[in-house]
Amino acid sequence: MDNITNWWQKFLNNTKLRRATVLLLIILVLYLCRSMMTTILLTFIFTLLITKLVLWIRARIKIPIPILVIVIYLLIIGAIILVSVLYLPKIAEQGVETTKTLITFYESPHSIKNPQVRASVLWLLKNFNVPNQIKGSMNLIFSYITSIGTTGIAMFMSLLLSFFFTLELKQVKRFSKKFLTSTFGWFFSDILYFAKTFVKTFGVVIEAQFFIAICNTTITTICLWIMQIPQLLILAVMIFFLSLIPVAGVIISLIPLTLVGYMVGGFRYVIYIFIIIMLVHLLEAYVLNPKFMSAKTELPIFFTFVVLLVGEHIFGTWGLIVSVPIFTFLLDVLGVQNVDDVGKNKKPGWISKLMKKCFK
Repeated sequence: MDNITNWWQKFLNNTKLRRATVLLLIILVLYLCRSMMTTILLTFIFTLLITKLVLWIRARIKIPIPILVIVIYLLIIGAIILVSVLYLPKIAEQGVETTKTLITFYESPHSIKNPQVRASVLWLLKNFNVPNQIKGSMNLIFSYITSIGTTGIAMFMSLLLSFFFTLELKQVKRFSKKFLTSTFGWFFSDILYFAKTFVKTFGVVIEAQFFIAICNTTITTICLWIMQIPQLLILAVMIFFLSLIPVAGVIISLIPLTLVGYMVGGFRYVIYIFIIIMLVHLLEAYVLNPKFMSAKTELPIFFTFVVLLVGEHIFGTWGLIVSVPIFTFLLDVLGVQNVDDVGKNKKPGWISKLMKKCFK
């Protein structure tokens, strides 16, 4: 009995081993709850973004937090209803039309008059399996549209949970502190350690990804509108979701955008779209990312693609969005790379200096 007690005490005193055990237990629980992963992730994202918004407004306007939270959620629910009634049918219709148009273009490339362009397009279609690329790039959108019932329930539950958490933020904090002084306080203190690290890494990265995706979508959609590209709603939705995928999203979005551009304005529009995507990518890499410095992971492109592939295999479609933030969290926990230290010792290149001057 004494040996067991001594062993237990040594285990509690060994912080690294204890925290590693707690982390593995958390991973096991999340794996068992993987069917609820959409609800869990949406709850975390909603809670994080809305809590920060509430605190930001509260620091400038002295409105009671409960009233502020209720107003924000009423606006969110109103916006969801408005989008569902007015725009969701249009988005679905435009999605079907865009897919049909792209498949028709794939099936009849010989209608292209310019022989050099026709040869290039035929080579592209043959070597890059364009239909699968088109389906893959729009898979995220149509998976939500076709499973609107399941997604709707998950979103409703996430909004409800995040609403009560934000509404009772002080009470939740006060009650949660009681766990730290309980019999298994060490266990909950380790959970608190991982929760703080998770919010610092995953939370900040996913928040920055959303803001960057909004900026990318707005700029690209305005450019496409100026070019008079049809089916703009479905393309804007596609660009937004693909912008949430680091690195690979830009590459994937190029395929349907260039094909749509060619059908509207020929090879000239393809060049325009390449230039637009390149400028947006430069803006993201050298202006938006440095502005959200804590979101800059500095992962090599090889590691980013490997993480995306593994994340997609484990988490499905969600893995394309959350795998890089989760990997950043693990790097911080393992002591490989602290998110607060990223970018401090990196000297800006000539492109970064030029972009900073342009957007100063």
